[in-house]
Amino acid sequence: MQTLVTILAIAFCGGIGGFAGWALATALGFTGVVAAIIAAIAAMVIATGLWVALTSALRSLRLMR
Repeated sequence: MQTLVTILAIAFCGGIGGFAGWALATALGFTGVVAAIIAAIAAMVIATGLWVALTSALRSLRLMR
């Protein structure tokens, strides 16, 4: 069960991070390779921050080891 929760959390954080990175690159008006690089970097940073926040919250609520 723990593995399934971890996989779902990773997919959730990655999806939100990916969407946010794409939205940022679009909002800044970039296109092409530059937009892809900016979106990828932003997505990784956002997804990592969200993962840290989510796991910290779940661990403090004793829902995750």
